[in-house]
Amino acid sequence: MMREETRYTRPQRIGEAFMISLSQAYTQRKKVILMKKKIVTSLAAMMAVGAACAFAANPFVDVPSDSWAYKSVVELADAGIIQGVDGQYFQGNRNITRYEAAEMVAKAMAHMDKASVEQRALINKLADEYADELNNLGVRVSALENRVGNVKLSGDARVRFQHQSSGESNGNEGAGYKNDASWDYRVRVRANAKVNDRTTVTYGISTDDINFADNGAASDNKNIFTDDAKVDYNFGGDHWNLSVGRTDTYVLGGENAYGFQYGDVFDRAELKYTNDHFAATAGYGKFKAGDLLAGTEDMDGVKTGYGELEGFFGGGRAAGSAVGVYYNDFTVAGGEGDEKYGDGFAADDLWGAYASVNFGKWNALANYEKINSNNSYLEAGNTKDPEVWIGKLTYGSADSDARGSWDAWVEYLNSDKGALLGGATNSWRDDSVLNNVKSWGVGIDYTLAKNVILTAAQTFGTQTKHGNAADPDEFTDVEINFLF
Repeated sequence: MMREETRYTRPQRIGEAFMISLSQAYTQRKKVILMKKKIVTSLAAMMAVGAACAFAANPFVDVPSDSWAYKSVVELADAGIIQGVDGQYFQGNRNITRYEAAEMVAKAMAHMDKASVEQRALINKLADEYADELNNLGVRVSALENRVGNVKLSGDARVRFQHQSSGESNGNEGAGYKNDASWDYRVRVRANAKVNDRTTVTYGISTDDINFADNGAASDNKNIFTDDAKVDYNFGGDHWNLSVGRTDTYVLGGENAYGFQYGDVFDRAELKYTNDHFAATAGYGKFKAGDLLAGTEDMDGVKTGYGELEGFFGGGRAAGSAVGVYYNDFTVAGGEGDEKYGDGFAADDLWGAYASVNFGKWNALANYEKINSNNSYLEAGNTKDPEVWIGKLTYGSADSDARGSWDAWVEYLNSDKGALLGGATNSWRDDSVLNNVKSWGVGIDYTLAKNVILTAAQTFGTQTKHGNAADPDEFTDVEINFLF
């Protein structure tokens, strides 16, 4: 295949030259004034991505249409990077201050998604050069924060309080959550690298939920593990996404469902198609040891093939509403634990459906699941083909960027005996108030400060649904999440 020859216009050639000079001079912090022509041509080169576009009418009376810089000046003006003097004059020979240059750099950052890797590197350098001016101007460049080269770092930390007098009711064994056992913490760190316009690589590590009741030495906490390691590839006009590897965000039923069964770490290959009206997902993956249990912590090797269909609807106050159906087919193979449990996994398959409807500041969520249980499951005294019904009504929205924003919600859960397969769920509830219960819950989410969210939730009216076991003790969950 013959390589297409790249052709440059005069402004682009000059811009490339000035980009080199700027990258060499950006560390020279004693320079107080930069020539406007240099900034303009450099930024114009940054903006020169993809095919040529149609330009608006000449915004400046002192830039003739036959000028060598006409295209660059108009392009930057259309993008809102430059505004000129008094809205009419470009004044290309006038020197500009560092503050004016910093303003241009900040505006150029809005176009980072259109820039090449080299252009992004130059924008990074310019941002470093004008960091003080950007801070003084109150400009926060989130697109460049926490970046090392082309890698963006993010994460979160959680401190959590849980209380339940006893966990021995309803057929469950345990001492509940009391005193030091009520408190735990977790820290997660993410590295996200954009390889090109279509490919993204993500790697993340996490601590386990580390309990304050642990009296061992700090060096004994060796429970840091990889919970996110995947490659995402967008193709087909950005509608198709192929994701391969480990994710920490898999929710059985999809991100809009309640996540009654599972919402945690999952190794999979997943293909998803999305447009404005619907989404279709197909995937196959494996839960990790201990994620889905069958009466023993030695159970592992559970795999699932899954499919999800979602429809999006609504406009105005109903915007963002969705309905969906999903199906999971389970198999057990290749486990490392006691093989006698290999054929004892509770379910052959399950299907579910949900509806999430917005009406102004209100959201109503309804979720249904039914499990096709196997014989060993029935021998344990569980309900044949158990079902679960969930309803949740939410008012408001806690936005991590908006201090003082909040939401409040109430939910109702009706779960047959054996409806919970076990393991990590997307719910705030403990397992003892998820399985074989009728239960209510209330909660609030409140943004204490930017990227700091307080969540408090409480069960009430919890009753055992099947059998003569005592009603579970009510469960309390309070946590503070820090996002960075």
